[in-house]
Amino acid sequence: MFITVFIIAAIGLAYAFFNYYKVKSYDKGTEKMREVAEAIREGANAFLFQEYKILFWVVIVLTIIFGVFLQISSAVAFVIGVGMSGLAGFFGMSMSTQANVRVTNEARVSKDIGSTLKVALRGGAVMGLSVSVFALAGLSIVFFMYGDQMNNLATYTNWAGLSFTPISMTLSSYALGCSTVAMFNRIGGGIYTKAADMGADLVGKTEANIPEDDPRNPAVIADCVGDNVGDTAGLGSDLLESYMGAITSAIVLAIYLYVRFSKLEMSFSQTFFEKLYVYPVLFSAVGLVACMIGLAYVFHKKNIKDPHKALNLGTWLAAFLTAAGNFVLTMFLFNGEDIGDLPFRLGIYSPYVAAVFGVIAGIILGVIAEYYTSYDYKPTQTIAEASKEGAAITITQGLAIGMKSTLLSLIVLSVVLLAAYLTAGMYGIAMAAVGMLSFVSITVSVDTYGPISDNAGGIAEMCCNDEENSSEIRAITDKLDAVGNTTAAIGKGFAIGSAAFAAVSLMISFIYSFTPMEEEVSLDLMNPVILAGVLVGSAITFYFSGLLIEAVAKSAKKMVDEVRRQFREIPGIMEGTNKPDYKRCVEISTKGALAEMKLPSFISIVVPVACGFLLGPYFVAGILMGATISAILLAIFCGNSGGAWDNSKKYIESLGNKGSDEHKAAVIGDTVGDPLKDTVGPSLDILIKIMSTIALLMASFFSQYNLADFLASMFK
Repeated sequence: MFITVFIIAAIGLAYAFFNYYKVKSYDKGTEKMREVAEAIREGANAFLFQEYKILFWVVIVLTIIFGVFLQISSAVAFVIGVGMSGLAGFFGMSMSTQANVRVTNEARVSKDIGSTLKVALRGGAVMGLSVSVFALAGLSIVFFMYGDQMNNLATYTNWAGLSFTPISMTLSSYALGCSTVAMFNRIGGGIYTKAADMGADLVGKTEANIPEDDPRNPAVIADCVGDNVGDTAGLGSDLLESYMGAITSAIVLAIYLYVRFSKLEMSFSQTFFEKLYVYPVLFSAVGLVACMIGLAYVFHKKNIKDPHKALNLGTWLAAFLTAAGNFVLTMFLFNGEDIGDLPFRLGIYSPYVAAVFGVIAGIILGVIAEYYTSYDYKPTQTIAEASKEGAAITITQGLAIGMKSTLLSLIVLSVVLLAAYLTAGMYGIAMAAVGMLSFVSITVSVDTYGPISDNAGGIAEMCCNDEENSSEIRAITDKLDAVGNTTAAIGKGFAIGSAAFAAVSLMISFIYSFTPMEEEVSLDLMNPVILAGVLVGSAITFYFSGLLIEAVAKSAKKMVDEVRRQFREIPGIMEGTNKPDYKRCVEISTKGALAEMKLPSFISIVVPVACGFLLGPYFVAGILMGATISAILLAIFCGNSGGAWDNSKKYIESLGNKGSDEHKAAVIGDTVGDPLKDTVGPSLDILIKIMSTIALLMASFFSQYNLADFLASMFK
């Protein structure tokens, strides 16, 4: 089965390379366009190189810890996870920095929004396909190397006296490797891109009264670099981590359920459980095939006039084919198997139905995000209307929209969580997460096309203003960028929704790992230790978010000071007779992001471990519960409010009111929303999965050795 998955991943990689070279076959335009694109590419590569140098030492330390205190297979799987996630981010960003200028030139030459959309989407498809391809290929490699651990699910005790199931530790380590890269890319890239964006907007638009992406703005190249490191490399690693977290959480939970049900002597077919281990992987492989078909549909569709509609049709086609293909897979894979005493109310189809609930939930969450963030609908239009009264009312209205948007999203997640549980027990919750991300390749492709289009608009502003059709070029790129803002909000909805289900299933696995077999698995909120953990976990997400916003503010302040200095001290910038020092602004964003990302990343790894050694596993379970609930609410609020602020600004621009007082107020609102939607929101779903995975890996440590139990035994 895993050979089949590996072959499908290889086909997906071939299709990614086809799109890569297809995009590179397009012309890069004028010499000036090539020069700007090269500066963006060099800045993005320099940042990623510096970030990966820091990541290298973190990986070395964690690899040694896992190898010494757990098992060698955990250390190796962790490194494989790091490598696969890092490669996906690198290839996706490499394509993004190659595609941006070609999108600009396609708009310039063809003057057709449909053909320009296809170039941008092909660039995004390289990132989207890389997410699934490298995740599944890495998992297949781990099973090729350590699949024999599946043959012995007995509890293993290592030299340190720590007891665990080897295969669950190996798979969790692989997922943690993916999560570690995602945390660095999302936090580092998010701080970088928003510091540059805020610096460019606050001084350029509101003080100097020059257009967005004007070449006279010293921060404009740094802003374009940020689109690539934050919204492409960061996004790709983020969704790969979500994708892999969902799959491994389903596998690990199935393993714990098998061990528990076996010891309780419940009736079921062993081969049925063996198939449950690989079912999430096969389900996702079918989704990858469906995504390739969905992408091909958009690429070959003629006369595209509405980019949003075309992208939605491709996504819905991939979702439908995923559901249909996996029905056939389920029918053949589980045919004739005996489920025995398992809580699968629909028999062999229970896991499939739970996954379909996840698919449906993902689509509904996307529709909700679109309603609250697209300027075609009332919520975003009300923010634009509020901008007539000034920046304060703009911000107030945006906060209200973001907070209100959480209700429908949480209702959907709650209903699907209950439905998945009633259909297939705890395993159903994990499969709902798998279903939601099973067609991740096309959602990431559509999401990544956004920053490529944003970059293309920047290059158009910097290089094409002296051409006759400059306004027509910018109209095309602006339209694609506006659609990209909405698709980005939809992608964030998928990420946080799946993160919620994956975190719940990882949390259940964590609780199974230390709960005695004779006891019922439950968390009693009347237990003061658990309740205290819930409160601390809820506070951690707010503190984590505050650190990220503060990090963006610190870096943005330095950027604003530098832009003002250059306007003041370098003669001829405003007249266009002298070039700004773009490189200095790129350096400020790079140094600021790398310096400020360390503490938030440290918190996500250290907090569950330190709390476990101090107060034991039940306190950690409370932390995971509180962090998951508060992170879901915060992430949805941040993503939707930020997206709505951004598109309200674009709505005002579409009405021809660029440069007006209401537009300036909307720019302030957009600036406030920038760190929320592109730094805080996306990082929160990674936070809860890293904490859950770390807790699962370390459960055998602090369930046996913690200060609370030691003190209790002393004073007993």
